[in-house]
Amino acid sequence: MALVSADSRIAELLTELHQLIKQTQEERSRSEHNLVNIQKTHERMQTENKISPYYRTKLRGLYTTAKADAEAECNILRKALDKIAEIKSLLEERRIAAKIAGLYNDSEPPRKTMRRGVLMTLLQQSAMTLPLWIGKPGDKPPPLCGAIPASGDYVARPGDKVAARVKAVDGDEQWILAEVVSYSHATNKYEVDDIDEEGKERHTLSRRRVIPLPQWKANPETDPEALFQKEQLVLALYPQTTCFYRALIHAPPQRPQDDYSVLFEDTSYADGYSPPLNVAQRYVVACKEPKKM
Repeated sequence: MALVSADSRIAELLTELHQLIKQTQEERSRSEHNLVNIQKTHERMQTENKISPYYRTKLRGLYTTAKADAEAECNILRKALDKIAEIKSLLEERRIAAKIAGLYNDSEPPRKTMRRGVLMTLLQQSAMTLPLWIGKPGDKPPPLCGAIPASGDYVARPGDKVAARVKAVDGDEQWILAEVVSYSHATNKYEVDDIDEEGKERHTLSRRRVIPLPQWKANPETDPEALFQKEQLVLALYPQTTCFYRALIHAPPQRPQDDYSVLFEDTSYADGYSPPLNVAQRYVVACKEPKKM
């Protein structure tokens, strides 16, 4: 029943989202006439080579209207983003409910899992579709936006992706990309699954061994302070793998769609670091260990 209810709600939200998109286009079309007037007024002023009181008053009125139009369109877009976020949340809840209901039975032998290339594509899509945090004027980016860590009492939810420190087969410890299964408040421990299904491993870990991944991308153009800065030590997902390794930020993103450029620690190179590699904001988290000298 829960799955059916989620499907019904998703259908409602998609209808509401469609209406909001139509409203956005209508608002944009309505405000276009005013923007054309602003452009024409500036052209007349250039022709006459003067700013008369008439033009000053006219432009003030036109810009006031344009500002109000932009705010109205912005409010509609924020509502649309909220609908998209709710749809994504419901889809994730539905996936987890299906798993709990036994549609994906963990007691069965490991299924022939997706090929590595397919998994890498899914991870890339997850990074690309991570929502960009867009605050109102004066708002500060929240925890789990870009480089901003989770609050001290934060508990990751089932289905959340995290960096998890686990023991490898050879006994060494490594940071892997994992998915939260549950959290016990009695023991303060997580149960997490290795995202790489080839392993089909579940780990029980203390909170200090789990780092929640960002839930929003930070916008470098409006919130550069929410990004890791050049030469800052981080844990970054090595391209085409599901493991995090220590790295230095070579260059932070310059635009919302850009990745970090990072230098992974690598003793095979003379200076101890790899050439610059790109890693999405989704897969870069703080490293609390000291930098190797």
